[in-house]
Amino acid sequence: MEGWSKIQSGIAGLNIGQSANKFAKGFSSSVQATKERLGQVAPDEITELPQEYKDLEARVDALRSVHLGLLKITKVYESESYDYPTQIQESITDLSTTIGYGITNFAANNLKGTKLPAPSASTPPPAQHKTLPHALGRAATAATQTLQNTHLGSEDRLAKGLGYYSAAWDKIASARVTQDVVIRTRFLQPWQQTLSTSIAVAMKARQAVGVSRLELDAAKQTLKSASPARQEQARLEVENAEDDLVQKTEVAITLMKTVLENPEPIKNLNELAKAQLAYHAAAAEALSAVQGDIEELSVAAEGEYRKSRDH
Repeated sequence: MEGWSKIQSGIAGLNIGQSANKFAKGFSSSVQATKERLGQVAPDEITELPQEYKDLEARVDALRSVHLGLLKITKVYESESYDYPTQIQESITDLSTTIGYGITNFAANNLKGTKLPAPSASTPPPAQHKTLPHALGRAATAATQTLQNTHLGSEDRLAKGLGYYSAAWDKIASARVTQDVVIRTRFLQPWQQTLSTSIAVAMKARQAVGVSRLELDAAKQTLKSASPARQEQARLEVENAEDDLVQKTEVAITLMKTVLENPEPIKNLNELAKAQLAYHAAAAEALSAVQGDIEELSVAAEGEYRKSRDH
């Protein structure tokens, strides 16, 4: 037991010593950083990092900026309603329908076994997509039905044209939903993944280089002012700090090169462009398929109008 106690005391002493040393290094590097910010350190006393390292830093910073900048815009694809008309007042109708469904099913489930009549459980209302294509399709369909319910009947050219238009936008709406799913899975997720993994790891390695460089320069300052009795220990600390900086710089260079050589970002960008192209191609195809029919109706209506005015 006495031997075990000595071992524990030794480990505790070692841990305390390591913690104290780590604290001292952290304090010295913080003081060094403060002095540099205040301009109290001569430029030639600041350890120069390799040019290759600095060039890679600039390139990684640019890559990170590109990722953040494009994410700010493309994250709208995470929300289906990014182009939904704000003036549409469907939310109140949807809310009342949802509340009605909830009340009906609550009554159906909770009035069983009582003398009160329980309504039959209803099916949930179908969810409506909140996109501009869906809104256009629904508006055109409602307009067609409105005209067909009047004395004009199904022969009305505007009703027919709106029917064609509605059918086109139903197809476009479906393509729009598909586009958004593809963009989220094949662009946004991997693009964000690159930012939060390989780029983040490289940035962390750079931070380690910065801290190591400060520790080295702080050790050099300590060596300058060290007493003769402390000279050898201070020189050893400088050598250790130099080795640490070299090692951390090499690791950071490797990680930054790996980030810059990664083909994923350009592959992700290609998936974004492909998804957008597929959507716009589907929209162009759907509209061009009905535009000719609508134009025929338009020409016929104008001709009939002019003919009636000539009499």
